Amino acid sequence: MQAETFTPTAATPLVIPERTSARPIRPFADIDHVVIISIDGLRPDRLLLANMPALRGLMARGAYTFWAKTTAVAITLPSHASMLTAVTPRKHGIEWNRDLPLKESVYPNYPTLFEMARRAGYTTAMAAGKSKFDILNKPGTIQFVYLPAKDEAENDHALVAAEKMIAEHQPEVLFIHFPAVDYTGHKYGWASAEQLAAIEQTDSHVQRVLAALARAGLTERTVVMVTADHGGAGKTHGQADDPRSRHIPWIIAGSHVQLGDLTRDADLVINTEDTCATACYLLGLSQLPYFDGRPVLAALVKPPAP
Repeated sequence: MQAETFTPTAATPLVIPERTSARPIRPFADIDHVVIISIDGLRPDRLLLANMPALRGLMARGAYTFWAKTTAVAITLPSHASMLTAVTPRKHGIEWNRDLPLKESVYPNYPTLFEMARRAGYTTAMAAGKSKFDILNKPGTIQFVYLPAKDEAENDHALVAAEKMIAEHQPEVLFIHFPAVDYTGHKYGWASAEQLAAIEQTDSHVQRVLAALARAGLTERTVVMVTADHGGAGKTHGQADDPRSRHIPWIIAGSHVQLGDLTRDADLVINTEDTCATACYLLGLSQLPYFDGRPVLAALVKPPAP
């Protein structure tokens, strides 16, 4: 099955295909939707400085850390592939960071969260603000997709597409990517006034996503995770193990989430691969033996064993 292409202004009706299999048993039966929001380039200290009522609201009713870690390379495509496959770049093989003029499409070596969810009968969707995210759009794995034109980065259209997907289809697995913070970091610098404005604008977009979930009656059935692919310093990122690139925020909110700062557990280190593993856990999907990520059980109230 080919994914439906989403454009923010399109009115084309989309049909959700038949489920492929019986649903797995979830650890929390009343949670059947997972939304992952990635704010590209969001360094944790910039989040703390900015006026971000939506993210602060999620923190107030969820669990969080500003000491999570992205991949060692700390660049967009490898880090997002790890976020959504639960494996390191060495395993998934996406080690470049731009659109490539390939004769044949290339996808991660290991299944994405979308593919694992579709195999279990869940509906899947992606609204991404950079065209190079087509490396995640393996045919048959994402039912509803928005990507901008090639070599473009677009915040607003990804938001509108995500709102439309939620309103019309209530996808059970939804990944949303906002690129503006990264774009302004490269143009004006991390910690610039322009980037701070982009961070605050993106927070308003997150609020609109939360409002769309509420209008669809999904708030109580959804766990929302907000994170980033990398930070940065100067006008770049990805220098070998630079903590300014490597540290990312990680926020989770929803029913059954344990409130508070996850650094209360001194032994807990959250890696970007744990995002996919946690989503798999919540959806009742297997914790596969090749996973590098682990579900963040410390963020949940009395979680059953995986």
